[in-house]
Amino acid sequence: MPTWDEPLAFQPIFVPRVWGGQRLREHFGKALPEDEPIGESWEVVDRDDAQSTLDGELTLGELWAEHRRDVFGERGARSESERYPLLIKLLDARESLSVQVHPPAHRAAALGGEPKSEAWLFLDADPGAFVYAGLAEGVTAEGFAEALQSGDEVTRMLHRLDVEPDTALYLPSGRVHAIGPGCLIAEVQQSSDTTYRVWDYGRPGLDGRPRELHVEESLACLDWDDVEPGLLRHEDSRRIHTPYFELERLEIGHDRLPAFPEGEGGVLGVLRGEVSCAARTFSAGDFFVAPAAGRLDLASATGADVLRVMLPGD
Repeated sequence: MPTWDEPLAFQPIFVPRVWGGQRLREHFGKALPEDEPIGESWEVVDRDDAQSTLDGELTLGELWAEHRRDVFGERGARSESERYPLLIKLLDARESLSVQVHPPAHRAAALGGEPKSEAWLFLDADPGAFVYAGLAEGVTAEGFAEALQSGDEVTRMLHRLDVEPDTALYLPSGRVHAIGPGCLIAEVQQSSDTTYRVWDYGRPGLDGRPRELHVEESLACLDWDDVEPGLLRHEDSRRIHTPYFELERLEIGHDRLPAFPEGEGGVLGVLRGEVSCAARTFSAGDFFVAPAAGRLDLASATGADVLRVMLPGD
């Protein structure tokens, strides 16, 4: 059994996507498969179809099921979820993602899916990079449905946001959205892999076949009152508290900083620089667990930016 006095490092799972590239190798030094369009690196996941391992031995599922309070603290102990309830990814959008929507809780079960709200932290962005989020002013459900059925370009009906590094966006379930090309993103979300694809530019998937659209499901899930939401900037982009997770971007220097508040633990991801925790050093792109029982500290010789992810409080 671990003694909890040192952090445990996650092994990433690389996921090819038609819109992906090799930026995770270039930016973070990830050991990607060559000549494959890797769109997602699943850094933290506890699902039947994907499971994080830590230092090659324990799984995230084992930590959650058998050592929940020691690792995830009081918030973890209060959780009624049978699995670790969050999924944390790095995304490389070399090309545009499909226009999509995730189901809210009151719709998900009837549609056979899982609810998903998520947050995007923009780590890097090409000049002119953008995303779509929410509807443009004046768009109606009837007009949107007509555009889909006639095969029209639907992005003209969406709200476009120009993005740059150190901005963020919260996407509650039901918010129609799409990531444009040239974005590198850290994503924290509910542990769900349900995505309803609204529109996809008519392009084929990696197998050369047209990708499936979910028009009826999308229309049933889309929040028609979600009009022209804004980006989170400055301090608002560094602390995001939702009913499903809390995240914070910490600036780490020479002075030691508690990894988590007393009695709590969870996941940390290095976004920039190098961080020491107990006897280990982690580089940009590394994700690890700092157990609550260890009461561990963070420090950096050169300065670092760290993503801290916690389960929601009271």
